Amino acid sequence: MSLFILYYILAAVLLFVIGIYVLATKRSIIKMIIGIEIMINAAHLNFIALSTNFPGGVIDPFAQSVVLISMAVGAAVIALALLLSVHVYRMYKTLDIALLRKLRR
Repeated sequence: MSLFILYYILAAVLLFVIGIYVLATKRSIIKMIIGIEIMINAAHLNFIALSTNFPGGVIDPFAQSVVLISMAVGAAVIALALLLSVHVYRMYKTLDIALLRKLRR
């Protein structure tokens, strides 16, 4: 494994840790969705970085196609999550997770 790939893996790990931090500390639904998207992008970066780890420097096109399809599906899922958060805001006038959990009880 070359040093070049290790930089990308380190960046992916850093992005994933940032996403976990956002999920653990923020209480807004929108910020949590952004944290999830950061974690998904970290996984994409890691997948692409590891797809170049073949002898001769050949890039695996399957990994790139999987990431491309995952990005398209992820965009649809994020759009649905934002739509649901807008609906929650219109009904309850808040995006705070703690307040929404109290409404469940």
